[in-house]
Amino acid sequence: MNSHERFMTALRREQPDRVPVWELIVNQPVIEQMYGDISYLDLCEREDLDGVTVRESDWPPTMLDDQTWVDEWGITWRREKIDVPYPIGHPIQSEADLDRLVPPDPDADFRWPVVEDAVRRFKGERAIVFLGHDAFEYSAMLRGMDNLLMDYAVNPELAHRLARMVTDFKVGTMKRALEIGCDVALTGDDYAFRHAPLMSPAHFREFVLPYLTEVVEVAHAHGAPFIKHTDGNIWAILDMMVDEAGIDAIDPLEPLAAMDIGKVKAQYGDRVALCGNVDCSVLLTRGTPEEVVEAVKETLAKAAVGGGHILASSNSIHPAVKPELYRAMLEAAREFGVYPLDEGMVEEYRQKNYVERYLGEQG
Repeated sequence: MNSHERFMTALRREQPDRVPVWELIVNQPVIEQMYGDISYLDLCEREDLDGVTVRESDWPPTMLDDQTWVDEWGITWRREKIDVPYPIGHPIQSEADLDRLVPPDPDADFRWPVVEDAVRRFKGERAIVFLGHDAFEYSAMLRGMDNLLMDYAVNPELAHRLARMVTDFKVGTMKRALEIGCDVALTGDDYAFRHAPLMSPAHFREFVLPYLTEVVEVAHAHGAPFIKHTDGNIWAILDMMVDEAGIDAIDPLEPLAAMDIGKVKAQYGDRVALCGNVDCSVLLTRGTPEEVVEAVKETLAKAAVGGGHILASSNSIHPAVKPELYRAMLEAAREFGVYPLDEGMVEEYRQKNYVERYLGEQG
């Protein structure tokens, strides 16, 4: 099998020749420590990742200073020392602001050079995953998280108007990306923190689930499987995502948020593929290569039996991840993830729980 076949077989919950390796995001500081000034797509080739992640480009921002800018939606961003930008200014402070907002053109040609480059380089060889969004995360960036969650309780009409605007744009970008040649659709909206979802299950059902279902249906209409990425403890809303929205895979099943991948496999593995979930908050930042190998073996033993598993971190390869630990993860996945999996390894490691040692220090 080549990488594309391996990745797509796992998404169908079938067993490929070995467990695929992929990562939602590998941040540039880690890439530069590994190889110098090369692109993410170059890294995917050098590390032989089975899947590559791409997204649309924004219109060139309005720079306020060398670390702060306003994007085409009017969201103000600031890049901190860790080289990851975060929104600090939200343009929708009232219904009048929403009335005035003209959303960007999802089909604009300037959005697509990176996607087109990935398709030219990797189509049919590696799975090309388009990272888009559903309604929640961009609504929060436009409105502010506190305001949006308050809207769910006291101004539902505004929340739905905003969700509709965001979804229309994001559906447009997803359609274009799949038409260009991406193989898989994914939305990256995070619905939860470490202990629970950010909203009640009832609010999730009303304000998030319909728009998630819509983007899943768009992917399926284009013949593409759909991966849902969300951090945090999602047990309270996982049934809705799997059985009602119809997602094909879930990423990354954060182990420090009580998302034990073996438990998810047992309860949902007949309906959804699993991506993840080697801890990147403590293990890949402060662990040892030997500890990483142990975690990979455990993850494979719990999630990969019978197929339907793509090995990745518990979120992303962010700037604090040590490159040598990321490489140890990849090498261990390729060594121990060959099918048929070693029965002795599976029997030994499926009973372990490497994250227990980290739970106290994480609170």
